[in-house]
Amino acid sequence: MFLFLYLGLETHAQVSPKPIGIVDLIDHVTAFSPALAADSAVVDIRAAQLKETAANALPNLKLNYQADLGTNNNVTGPYMAFGIVPSNSRGVRTVSNTQAALTNLGIVSLDWEIYNFGAYKAQNAVAKSELVAEHSRFAQRRYQTRAIAIDDYLTLLKLQDMLSIQQQNIKRNEQINRSIISLARSGIRPGVDTSIAGAELSKSRLNYIEMDNTYKKVQLDIAAISGLSPQNIVADSTMLDRLKLLEVNLSVNLTDSSSHPLLDFYRNNYFSSIEKENLVKKAYNPKVSLQAAVWSRGSSIDANDNFNRLSTGLDWQRENYLVGLGISYNLFDLRRRQLKLRTQKANSNFYLKELKQERLMLSNAALQAGVEINTAHKRLEEIPNQLKAASAGYRQKLSLYKNGLTDIIELNTALNILYRAESDFVNAKYLYIRSLFQRAIATNQVDSLLNALK
Repeated sequence: MFLFLYLGLETHAQVSPKPIGIVDLIDHVTAFSPALAADSAVVDIRAAQLKETAANALPNLKLNYQADLGTNNNVTGPYMAFGIVPSNSRGVRTVSNTQAALTNLGIVSLDWEIYNFGAYKAQNAVAKSELVAEHSRFAQRRYQTRAIAIDDYLTLLKLQDMLSIQQQNIKRNEQINRSIISLARSGIRPGVDTSIAGAELSKSRLNYIEMDNTYKKVQLDIAAISGLSPQNIVADSTMLDRLKLLEVNLSVNLTDSSSHPLLDFYRNNYFSSIEKENLVKKAYNPKVSLQAAVWSRGSSIDANDNFNRLSTGLDWQRENYLVGLGISYNLFDLRRRQLKLRTQKANSNFYLKELKQERLMLSNAALQAGVEINTAHKRLEEIPNQLKAASAGYRQKLSLYKNGLTDIIELNTALNILYRAESDFVNAKYLYIRSLFQRAIATNQVDSLLNALK
């Protein structure tokens, strides 16, 4: 007997893991969530792009060398260069000479856009704003993921209570079924009552199966974002009592809208768009460039136009340098800047409207949650009366039925009223806790509420 008792306790311990608090769950979700890990990688991409943009101001310093074998003939007349056009660097001869010549050329060239009227600074500002916007997007996703985890946790808590109620309902139906079978065998009750009782018992068991199926699905959803084993995810059923004892008082208005994660994303998108407007203004400004080159040349043709041995063309014979400061500007960029700036301003206006809409939605959500909290308080005050009356009514009907003073239909009605009252109590608890967290989410007070539950 002691062995069976021990095995029973061991089995119960295996199927009844220790409840996990909502604070611990949120910590697991924040540390594990695959979606957050991906968003964090995007932040790293933006940081790398910022460094890449900062390198745009670096000059171009090119090393070139070539050795060429060919003829040396030219004709007079201008031409427009299409990319790389060979040049013989020689005057026009009176006759064509097809004798081959060997030349070599080494060049070090510098091309540095040293000033563009703030375009570099604007590029860096845009890259920084995009990095800030990506950080805020990550914070927004983290906040939303935590909100999803909280909602799933509260749903799990509700289903746990509903499963417990359904188990009690099954036990009541089993008790009624046993009593009816006994009364039917004694001839006190008709046999049809056993069929009705059996159908009600089967229905309560089917309801339990469906609830348990939903419960396991929610466990899987939480496991997917927390990394915990689904079987070990059990909600803490004492949370309602702790919240009521703490008397958590959350403000209806946004307590810190300037740093609300759900608003920061839209605000920083707007600021980034403003920086892009500035970049458009700067990108089409004139560009001042410093250009320089140093080169050496050699040729198998000497100054007297003698074609010498080809090997003499491999020696560098002349050195030159050239330094210049130039400015370039495309007049049609005025129109391009105007059109692009108009498009970017439209984007900025869109982000601003999104920000205003999100702020309005959060404010409205906070007000609605406040109304729901007040209603939930009234429900929790009234529910005990319903439970007390329903429980007394069921006991009376069961006693009357056993004494043959009422029928199975009225007994089932009393049982359903009791079940509904218990379900209403679970829903009232769920709606109260959920409305508290909804207002905390809307007013950026989730951390305060979670800290109160530690």
